[in-house]
Amino acid sequence: MSQINVYSLDGEIIEKIEVPRVFNTEKREDLIKRAVLAGITHRIQPYGTYVEAGKRTSAESPGKNRGISRVPRMKSGPRRVAFVTSAVGGRKAFPPKVEKKYKEKINKKERRFAIASAIAFTSDKDVVLARGHKIDNVKELPLVVEDEFEKIKKTSETREIFKKLGIWDDILRAKKKKIRAGKGKMRGRKYKRKKGPLIVVSKNLGIFYGARNHPGVDVVQVRNLGAEYLAPGTEPGRLVIWTKSAFKELDSLFGGV
Repeated sequence: MSQINVYSLDGEIIEKIEVPRVFNTEKREDLIKRAVLAGITHRIQPYGTYVEAGKRTSAESPGKNRGISRVPRMKSGPRRVAFVTSAVGGRKAFPPKVEKKYKEKINKKERRFAIASAIAFTSDKDVVLARGHKIDNVKELPLVVEDEFEKIKKTSETREIFKKLGIWDDILRAKKKKIRAGKGKMRGRKYKRKKGPLIVVSKNLGIFYGARNHPGVDVVQVRNLGAEYLAPGTEPGRLVIWTKSAFKELDSLFGGV
């Protein structure tokens, strides 16, 4: 794969350009997974209980020969059990602590290699299909469009372009949402939605506004490209649309990997 076609906004071939060397990078799913998890864990805010929670009481055991269990009890009121882990309102045995280490670390060179490997995966049609993307009408991978795409500011215009490029079916797939299993549905995460195409641009000249309302679509500048964009959920093979300038810039960013 030495050259690739560049498509116009109407879906027509207008020229050919060289494929960056980064697409020949060794494919390492293990490194990609580490890089994605490192990014996710670095956003986790440490949390924990107050260290004295459940212990701020003068409760003590009334002693033996009283016909009740010898556990600490309140000195006044209903004489209910306190302080111990088995009591209502008592302390937790193993509460969450702020000193817990959530962050997964990854070396800079490994992270850079992981991003390059994830880029290489985006050109593998079998991997993109296995990830669930609908690419029956996509003419080729990687998909490169002219730089005029970066200037589109209206959702209605991007919709027509997506249809001409053959990726509209994948956006419709991402439109469907399902209710999450488990308690996460009660904590502000009720619905799950699939990831659609990723748009990689060189400059933001309006496309961030034009594409942001489409379900599952993400837009990122090539210099901010990360493993999470290319492999959401640690699964590589995302459908990516590159602008010509962003595609050429890959050589300067990852050419030496």
